Amino acid sequence: MFAFLRRARKSLTRFALAGSVVALAACDPGAFTLPGGSGQRIDSGEPVQVALLVPAGSATDGDNIVAQSLENAARLAVADLGNANIDLRVYPTGGDANQAAIAATNAVNDGAKIILGPLYAQNAAAAGVAAAKKNVNVLAFSNNTAVAGGNVFVLGPTFQNTANRLASYAASRGKSAAVVVHGQSPAEEIGADAIARAMANVGGTVVATESFEMSQQGIVQATKSIANTVKNSGANALFLASGNDGALPFLAQLLPENGAGPDRIQWLGLQRWDIPASAVTLPGLQGGWFAVPDRAMAANFSQRYNSTYGQPPLPTAGLAYDGIAAIGALIQSGDPDALTTTGLTRASGFAGVNGIFRLLPDGTNERGLSIATIQNNQVIEIDPAPRRFGGAGF
Repeated sequence: MFAFLRRARKSLTRFALAGSVVALAACDPGAFTLPGGSGQRIDSGEPVQVALLVPAGSATDGDNIVAQSLENAARLAVADLGNANIDLRVYPTGGDANQAAIAATNAVNDGAKIILGPLYAQNAAAAGVAAAKKNVNVLAFSNNTAVAGGNVFVLGPTFQNTANRLASYAASRGKSAAVVVHGQSPAEEIGADAIARAMANVGGTVVATESFEMSQQGIVQATKSIANTVKNSGANALFLASGNDGALPFLAQLLPENGAGPDRIQWLGLQRWDIPASAVTLPGLQGGWFAVPDRAMAANFSQRYNSTYGQPPLPTAGLAYDGIAAIGALIQSGDPDALTTTGLTRASGFAGVNGIFRLLPDGTNERGLSIATIQNNQVIEIDPAPRRFGGAGF
């Protein structure tokens, strides 16, 4: 039951993250902040060298599996682009920040015009510092916005983007007074802050915030307090920052037992409730709301990846596809400044394999997400992802 605590600590140490893309009509990378429009100019008539940094060569088997999935997706994107002139070169980081800095240095010395990856936040920060010295932008797979800025952009789905989508949907359904519950950890505290900002942005209110120590005893001790707050605060929404690799399975059991289940108050989840797939059978999660990538587009990518490589993609694989294909779409525009910050942050964004997305000037991103619920142990989409920026869902 409590194996999640070990996994949660590991995930906090390496806080990161899980049709072709076309353009639509100890380190601080911010210390190397580049002026607007910075980055390498390109000649789209010649092969454009793109470096892919993956955690291959790690002592952790999981890193090597992720590395292969990222490389597979990137090569699939290159193949799908066809006439985009991309020279893709892969550099292993071993999942280590020092090696990531070395890999980034080697890549830019080899002539890379842009870097895709690495995966983990500390690795991305180190690679960003190394690449900034040669005026090269980095599209990292991390979702940790603390490393975003300057020449580093994060491609991973961020807590703020997810919280914004959920808060907007909840407010539209009259659920605008929330109790926020989070673990006492850096990641979940960031998540709780994102929820508070999102609720304020839609005119909602965080009526109370409850936290728990990341231990079996800590969660048990906090359960009654959380339940009492739900019952007495007047809230109509319970916003949970924990995921299935953390405390969520335990909360999903204990809170309903103490009268604070989804039958009493609307549950919302900041993290994915459908990963792993077995999580959808948890009784406490039935009827809750959470955000997922565009389900139709994600299913199409999964099918194409599976047919090419004989196995389903890992959740992070779509980020590699999106990054390569977005780069390719920009190269195809023929603009020599396509890979500068001005080109990368075009307001119209891109349509990726997990839905629309765009990179923001502060190095973070915005993604179009679906709202889903769990009914009878099945994930059901209740509000589709937007297909353009500025429409419903944003």
